[in-house]
Amino acid sequence: MASAIIGGLRRQGWATSQIDVVEPWDEQRHRLAQQFGIQASATPTARSADSCLVIWAVKPQTFKEAATSLTNCHAEALHLSVAAGIRSDSIAGWLQTDKVVRAMPNTPALVGQGMTGLFGREGVTNEHRSLVEQVLASTGNLMWLQEEAHLDVVTALSGSGPAYVFYFLEAMIQAGTELGLARADAHRLAVATFVGASALAQSSEDPPEVLRQRVTSKGGTTFAALSHMENQTIKTHFVDAMKAAAARAKELGDEFGR
Repeated sequence: MASAIIGGLRRQGWATSQIDVVEPWDEQRHRLAQQFGIQASATPTARSADSCLVIWAVKPQTFKEAATSLTNCHAEALHLSVAAGIRSDSIAGWLQTDKVVRAMPNTPALVGQGMTGLFGREGVTNEHRSLVEQVLASTGNLMWLQEEAHLDVVTALSGSGPAYVFYFLEAMIQAGTELGLARADAHRLAVATFVGASALAQSSEDPPEVLRQRVTSKGGTTFAALSHMENQTIKTHFVDAMKAAAARAKELGDEFGR
């Protein structure tokens, strides 16, 4: 996600001198230099402390350690977290500020087609929100939430969602090849079907169940496939899987937000 945000800022015209990156891994620092021309630092610098916006693109397990390493940050700085599960109470406590926005993006942000859920604490002003929207504009769509707890749902639905799509694509491609298609042809058909169906769902005023019913003639091929899925209770298992993802997001906050 850090790469998606940096790439978006560079496309918006931000100079490398305006972007200060702290990256402890040598390999990642080398990649950032090659990809974006940014000379990242292994540890926070004086320049890091003077930043007006600090983006925390870290693993939940390492957030507390990273936050306590930047204890002298500018008092007026806005902090934007893209770490799953870690609640804003923990972040505000570690950083001693109420200017905290939590974001849950997803990987299509890499191609400007992402979906990001956002929550801002009481210390976040309209100007702060505008800054966040500007920074994330090139990653795709944004949605502000009224309740922070809903970010766990966003994590389960759209944050982890691309993996579900890839999982179904794998199955469709496998079925296509087992039924005799070349793998490249099965891949092309499966991906185009997801893209087209998503575009239709986005442009239609009808809900997905109505769109599904329109292509499901009783006794036809689609009916045969969907009847088999219903008999295997695939929808129920799928819903349960997303509930498990939401529960895990909450567990991450409980476990690593202390």
